[in-house]
Amino acid sequence: MPLTEYVEKQGATLSRLLHCHSARFLGVLHQNFEQRRQQLLRARETRQKEFDAGVLPDFLPETRHVRDDPSWRVAEAPADLMDRRVEITGPVDRKMVINGLNSGASTYMADFEDSSAPTWVNMVEGQLNLRDAARRDISYVSPDTGKHYGLTKGAKLAVLLVRPRGWHLDEAHVTIDGRPLSGALFDFGLYFFHNVFALMKRGTGPYFYVAKLESHLEARLWNDVFVLAQKLLGVPVGTIRATALLETITAAFEMEEMLYELRDHSSGLNCGRWDYIFSYIKKMRAHADKVTPERKFLTMEAPFMEAYVQLLIRTCHSRGAFAMGGMAAQIPVKNNPKLAAQALESVKKDKLREVKAGHDGTWVAHPALVTVAMEIFNEHMPQPNQLSFVPECSVSAQDLLRTPDGGEITQHGLEENVEVCIFYVESWLRGNGCIPVNFKMEDAATAEISRAQVWQWVHHGASTSDGIEITPRLVQDIAERATHKLLSASGGDGGGKFRLAGRLTANMMTAPELDDFLTSVAYPHIVNISHGRL
Repeated sequence: MPLTEYVEKQGATLSRLLHCHSARFLGVLHQNFEQRRQQLLRARETRQKEFDAGVLPDFLPETRHVRDDPSWRVAEAPADLMDRRVEITGPVDRKMVINGLNSGASTYMADFEDSSAPTWVNMVEGQLNLRDAARRDISYVSPDTGKHYGLTKGAKLAVLLVRPRGWHLDEAHVTIDGRPLSGALFDFGLYFFHNVFALMKRGTGPYFYVAKLESHLEARLWNDVFVLAQKLLGVPVGTIRATALLETITAAFEMEEMLYELRDHSSGLNCGRWDYIFSYIKKMRAHADKVTPERKFLTMEAPFMEAYVQLLIRTCHSRGAFAMGGMAAQIPVKNNPKLAAQALESVKKDKLREVKAGHDGTWVAHPALVTVAMEIFNEHMPQPNQLSFVPECSVSAQDLLRTPDGGEITQHGLEENVEVCIFYVESWLRGNGCIPVNFKMEDAATAEISRAQVWQWVHHGASTSDGIEITPRLVQDIAERATHKLLSASGGDGGGKFRLAGRLTANMMTAPELDDFLTSVAYPHIVNISHGRL
């Protein structure tokens, strides 16, 4: 939707969101940090070239003094973040924000990143929704059913957390001196600017998740952003709290350094499991000995995943930081009791593993799973958290890089990867970043696994379990068939973008080089440039 049309629709509300003072605030953030952001993105490219040449990640010798110093700890958590046993996540649309706050979870993470497609309308409406949520003045009436949604009066609502986009994403609709603003600074800056005082007045604060970090220097950049933002608005340094998602293989070797950089603002680390698997495939893409089996074999019991979890819990608790568990992607299964029971049992098993390992909380993707996860954590973690538990473990670089044992690549697994990716990309192009597929909630991270795996199989000439070599031609044929299947199931392309999604998916899976992010490839196709120039 063009900005002019959107202004007409939202009127004074949008004017209050994007006025001269907030624009100036965003401009200051851009001028102070854009150059560093670009330098860090170039550093990612340089490091990837090293990995492609055969180098493996390792713990950094230059920061050994941070790891060896037992004296430092992160700041103590605010009272309303001491108990985070169940966190629900979802996009920033109005209905989801209300349902997330009402869900009974300890916290609700409103997500501008993997579960939101970054259309201009989604990003701006999301800010408006969170502005109302921060003031506990939010309601919604479904245009389809007329059903009214509002915050439950008298109930304990989930604490609000916000995840801005990663450092790699731009906000193409806002330019400063001819350059696009960082999506991360746009999301963070507007939310912080408009809501910090309202949140503090209610006894809470501006709490964030920061995503896709690949090094402690990227964590340092966030910390410096936090410090400047607080000083500009005159609030105490440390008012902001942020949990870093540990979702890249390179960050796994810099956990302590990341906590150290964020220590005055840190609320811990989270096992972003799906992105972590994607990162493992992407960073090790040139290593023939690290070709992965299909996705169903990449479980939390895989050796490289177990090592990652053990190291994260020990690192966090030794520094007084929360160690948060990962996402249960399952959603309720209707009209099939057997599948519903299997899905529920899978969630229970996953959450039991997490709480026994020492996690302080976990994630779910659907309100119906809050009670299930809560009951397990209540039984095995009656206290608010497990910060006092520091597990004994020794995790080496080799442990973190150990290729999953066993598993195979089936024809069905290959076809499913292609179809899931097309289905997700099509939805994302239409502005929906979080969709149910095969009784699981898929977002960009899970689609990225599908995309990167197929590219890896093609690149290394892998074969299916029945001996069929996975070639570019085979993948293109599967993508074409999957596109026609999805078109047929939807009754024709209509307002959808299946043909474009099929073409983008096939190209990304068979390209000579693996694209860093499917969202970066697809973003130009959703950008409706009606720039707000600052």
